[in-house]
Amino acid sequence: MTGAGTAASVHGHADLGICTLNDMRANAEMISNLSPTTPVIADADTGYGGPIMVARTTEQYSRSGVAAFHIEDQVQTKRCGHLGGKILVDQDTYVTRIRAAVQARQRIGSDIVVIARTDALQVRGYEESVARLRAARDAGADVGFLEGITSKEMARQVVQDLAGWPLLLNMVEHGATPDITAQEAKEMGFRIIIFPFAAIGPAYKAMQEAMEKLKRDGIPGLSKEMTPQMLFRVCGLDESMKVDAEAGGAAFEGGVELQK
Repeated sequence: MTGAGTAASVHGHADLGICTLNDMRANAEMISNLSPTTPVIADADTGYGGPIMVARTTEQYSRSGVAAFHIEDQVQTKRCGHLGGKILVDQDTYVTRIRAAVQARQRIGSDIVVIARTDALQVRGYEESVARLRAARDAGADVGFLEGITSKEMARQVVQDLAGWPLLLNMVEHGATPDITAQEAKEMGFRIIIFPFAAIGPAYKAMQEAMEKLKRDGIPGLSKEMTPQMLFRVCGLDESMKVDAEAGGAAFEGGVELQK
């Protein structure tokens, strides 16, 4: 679950620290419960405050069905990791966030995975970024995440410099990172690769084109396969009908297909 995608879809706003814990938890819970056996990695931004709020974030994400989440080292008024001008907290504050998450997980007996993300590359350079990730690893983070990798050589280097610790690669096309395929990332040694722009970008483009066609032609001109029933089936229509029938309900005895 991408923070940028949540900000855009829930608030219609750029990824500039607009979303609250409640916004993010609700979206993460909705996504996680669509398919409970599919692991969901969720953005947790800065943890939404000091150690107490980071602990609360960890607890709420865990109880919402999230499998893993990442916490970063930007200030509270953060921005997307693929925008310039980021401002960081100091390393001690960052490590405190990670430690608060790890300890909260232990207190509630959760197996949620804590991913330590640093945005220091653009601001402080590679060496400090790696130092921050090492400190986060020592604080108990399960996975490391260097945001905004700028070359394939750097991608290979960070895997070597943090050998023995699982790393995540964030592949945002047309962002700071050059195109790296899932297979390339695997060969480099990354254990996780995410594509947070893979759905929201094409979705925006498709909606834009449909609205332009509606304005131009007076009708969107959808394909014949795109029916309300088709969309609702993707969203669990058949499963819901089965629940009703098995409980003795009769709401769908006549089906849902239109009579022509």
